[in-house]
This record gives sequence, C-alpha cells and structure tokens, in this order.
Amino acid sequence: MAETSDTQGRGFAPANPLVTAACAAVIGCIVVGVLYVGRDLLIPLALALLLSFVLSPLVGRAKKLGAPRTPAVIVVALSAFLLLFGLSAIIAGQVGQLAADLPQYQSTMRQKAQSVREITGGSRTLERAGELLQSLGQELNAPAAGGRTLGPDGRPIEAERKPDQPLPVEIHSPPPTPLQNLQAILEPLVHPLATTGIVLIFVIFILLQREDLRNRLMSLAGAHDIQRTTAALDDAAKRLSRLLLTQLAINIAFGVGIGCGLALIGVPSAALWGILAAVLRFVPYIGAIISAIFPLALAAAVDPGWSMLIWTAVLFAVVEPIVGHVVEPLAYGRSTGLSPVAVVVAATFWTALWGPIGLVLATPLTVCLVVLGRHVQALRFLDVMFGDRPSLSPPELFYQRMLVGDPAEAAEKAEEFLRERSLSAYYEEVALPGLMLASRDALSGALDERRIATVRAAADELVEDLDEWDDADPQPPVDPTQDMESVDAVERADADASAAALPDASPARPLRVRCVGARGAIDQAAAGVVRQVLEKHGMAAALEADDFLSTTSVVELDGPERTVIFLASLAPSEAHLRLAVRRIRRRAPGATVVLGCWSIEGEAGETAMRRAGADAVGRSLPEVVALCLAAGEPQPETGLAEGPVLAAVT
Repeated sequence: MAETSDTQGRGFAPANPLVTAACAAVIGCIVVGVLYVGRDLLIPLALALLLSFVLSPLVGRAKKLGAPRTPAVIVVALSAFLLLFGLSAIIAGQVGQLAADLPQYQSTMRQKAQSVREITGGSRTLERAGELLQSLGQELNAPAAGGRTLGPDGRPIEAERKPDQPLPVEIHSPPPTPLQNLQAILEPLVHPLATTGIVLIFVIFILLQREDLRNRLMSLAGAHDIQRTTAALDDAAKRLSRLLLTQLAINIAFGVGIGCGLALIGVPSAALWGILAAVLRFVPYIGAIISAIFPLALAAAVDPGWSMLIWTAVLFAVVEPIVGHVVEPLAYGRSTGLSPVAVVVAATFWTALWGPIGLVLATPLTVCLVVLGRHVQALRFLDVMFGDRPSLSPPELFYQRMLVGDPAEAAEKAEEFLRERSLSAYYEEVALPGLMLASRDALSGALDERRIATVRAAADELVEDLDEWDDADPQPPVDPTQDMESVDAVERADADASAAALPDASPARPLRVRCVGARGAIDQAAAGVVRQVLEKHGMAAALEADDFLSTTSVVELDGPERTVIFLASLAPSEAHLRLAVRRIRRRAPGATVVLGCWSIEGEAGETAMRRAGADAVGRSLPEVVALCLAAGEPQPETGLAEGPVLAAVT
C-alpha cells in the first residue's frame, strides 16, 4: 500500500520513447488505411475543401456588396461548377476531333521515320537481327521428315483432325437493344456525375457553415486559448485562400499562354493542350514536362518537317521558366511553401492512395496541412515534416555554425537578415541567444576546450565581417529576403525590435566603455558583440583581453573621460559575478559597472544579479546601451546612483 501511495504521489512515469513511437506508427497506419478505404468519400471532400478555400473570398466580396449569405454561396458555387462543365465540354469536343483526325497523321509519321532512317544511314544491326529471328522461326516451323510439322517442343504436329475431335464453336451475343445501348452510354458517366454532385453539396455546406466548422476545429485544436487559436485559424484560412487563388490564377495564365502559343504555331487541339497544361501544372516539378509531351508528339505527327516540333519545344522552354522563376516568386512572396523532399514524398503518397487525382491534389492538400501545422500547436509536427522552414530555430542554427567553425555561412545568412532588420536586432534575436546555448553547454561540460575555442574564433570573425553594416533599420522600399532561413528568423524576431530604440552618445561628452566577459571565452565573444554595437552608437568602446579580470594582470584604467566597464554574462552565477565585480572595484574604484545578463527572467532574477554589486543590470541590447550612456551623464557629487541609471531604461 505504501508503495502504491508513493507511486501516486510521484505521478505517472514518462512514457517509454519506444512505446510512443510504436503508438505513433499504429495511428499512422490507421490514418493511411482510412484514407485508402474511404477514398470514394474523402476525394470529394478534399476537392470540396480546396474549392471552398478558392471560392470563400468571392463569397465574402458578394456579402460586402450587400448580397445575403445563402444566395451568394449558391450563386458562386453554381457559377464555378458551370464553368467547370463548360471546360469539360470543350475538352470532350477537342478529344473527339483529335481522335477523328489521328488517322490522317499516320503517313506523316511513316515519312518522318523514313527520313530519320536516311539521316542516320539506316540501322543494319536491327535489320540483321530481324532477318535472323525470321529465319529462326521458319526453321522451327519447317516440315519434319515424313511430311509432319514440328511444334515448339520438337514433336510433330498432326495435320489431319481425328474423327472424334469436336468441331470449334463460336458464340455470338445478340445485338444490343436500344435500352442496353443507352445503359452503355450512361454507365461510365454515373460515377463522375455522382462525384460532382457530392462535391457541389459539400462546397455549399462548407461555405454556409464556415464559422461553425472553424469553431469545432478550434475546440479540437486549442480551445484553451480561444483568442490565439481563432486568430491562427483565420490567418491560416486567409493564407490558404490567397495561396490557392494565386496558384490557380498563375496556372490559368500558363495554360492560356500555352494554348495561344500552340494555336499560333498550328498544333491541332490547342485549347485541349492549354487546359491540360493548366491542370497538370498543379503537379510539382514534372507537371509542365508531362503537359509538353502530348503537344510535342502531335507536332511531330502533323508537320512533315521539323519546324512545328522545334517551335513547340521552344514555347514550353520559354514560358515555363518565366512563370516558375519570375512570376511565381513575385506573386507568392512569402506564402507558405513546401520543402522539395516533402513535395516528392507528398506526390508519391497521395498518388498511391488516390491515383491520378491524388497526384493533382498532392501539393494543395499538403500546403493545407503545413499551414495548419504552422498555426496550430497540436499539428506543429506537420510543419516540421513538410514545411520549407528550417526545423531548428535561428539561434540553434547560429550555434551549429559556430560549432563547426563556419562564420562565412553565418555572415551570409546575417546579411540576408539585415536586408529587413537592424544589426542590433540580429545580435539580440539570433547571435546572443545562440551564444547563450554555447555558454550553457560549456558550463555543463558538453564542450571541450577545443570546441569552445572554435566557437569563440568563429563568433569573433562573424562580428568582424558585420562591422561594415550600420546599426539602422532598412529604409523602405526594401528588397525582402527570399532565403527561407532568413525569412524564418525575421518572422520570429520581435516586431518592435528597432535600432531606433538604442540611443546615440553625444560627441560633446566623451564616454569610454571597456567590455569584458564575466566567465570564459563565450562571454568574451558576447562582450565583443556589445562592443561593436556601442561603437555604432557613438561610444568609444574597447574589448579587453581575456585575462582582464585576472589578479595577475595589469591594466591601465585611468583617463580623462568617465570609464564604464561592461560585464557580459550569458549564464550568470551570483557568486561568480560578485567576485568579478569585487575585482573590478578594487582595481577601478571610480568606474561604473554595467552588467549584461540576457538569461535572467523576472524581477527576482534581476534582483539577484543586482546583489552582485553592479551599478546597473541590463537584460537586452537596448537596455545595455541606455545604461552605458546614462553612466556617462554628469552625476551628483554623491556618485553614481543606481536609480538614475535604471531610470534611463524604464
């Protein structure tokens, strides 16, 4: 009983990772099985969901014009489906015309094959191989001695039928009745028409019950924080609608361009190939290539020469890169994207489950899942698995590059970040948090001296590479970065972080700041970052040597200007900081000590750091710069009081 009570008091033990992985695998298999077994119902539902995202802005526009919701939904949905039926009729007519004209192209294909043979000088190898196979077949079927023909097994084949051998009988079905002919015509149309009707009904009800469905999804995903979850779902719906509408518009423009180009070239059924190109372009990477195969083959069959084939190839080779590399980046901007591996995996997965329709729906469906994963915490694993954003946070990526000694790549990513944000914002949001991770690992013993030296050298080199940048907010209009890692860092950064929050020193009042790390090489790297930011704002700052706080070092601290000593501590310890401040006080009694601690949280942590004996404590770059500047202001005769210095921050 005592053991049971003790177990209940401690709570349940954490689940075994192997058990957790097994449960996730079982759930995944169940989901895949449901998707496969229920595809007849889920495919119309998926189509309706995507169409509802496309049509929702149109319904909203109709409501703003004063139309009631229900009539607006019905009119928009019916108009969309009538447009789809019209396109289907055009496709059917074009396919019928193409089927009727195909026999006319056989002679052209024979002539073209003959011309290819003449150009290549003929293929004697294939001809000899064909003659050999023909002679071998004649040899096998040659009459045996005695007038009997040998079969494939070498045994003679009887030429005459035995008397008791049955006669062959052929069974012919009676001619179909008119009713059977009608049934044969309508039966293939029943399933597509039924699917279309189901999709139409789903679209209407999804558009009518949009808010109710959102509330139900919100209760499943995050009812504990209604305000945040509502904002996330609304933002996800708007992004998806904008993304799908943009993609639809671009693909339609691509199809129109291809169709018009093929019509000018003279390729038959140009409207059919334009519609096919617009539809297949929803298939990532290979959709445009597949859509080019049919027009190329038809151009080769129609034109006795090669000009039509060449112009068709040029058309696709020009239009697709323009749309893919010029129009799409301008139209999409920073819309939700997928990683290339995720696109391939999604296309394979949905095609295996739902066939060709799954291939077309793969990208839109996966985009929907990624957007939901980006905004709903319970579904975040979808964004990690399929999104194009980095799986590691910007400070973690910074720390990883420092570990491997790659400051060049870190500087490249930093310059992308600086196209939209200030230098101090980069240091505050990326570099210093990354150095905090390194400091914690160093104190825990996870980093040896060699790794610590690598991180320190890489950080110093990065600071030197960024020295040419001014600490100022980029002036609009600014060219936004397209690098997804930098985009993620910019969006994660504090929206209010600005270089304008950091004050500039007055040239009339000289101020000297000496920066030093409180504990080890990582803190010294952070002091180097602060030194650069202080210099950008008009203060004479210097980075002291690593042994500045050593009792054996000799450092000259006297000068005509007021001296401020900034002490950087990324993983502060009250006892260690108290010792460091005490050494500074003994060597420079008149200096003002400003402590920078980025990892402390709350008033209790700040009070604990202030007990170390520093004149002021800053928890961010703006606070540190303001404190150092306030320390250089003229103070009362009683000395530098803590209140005025802290008042400069608050």
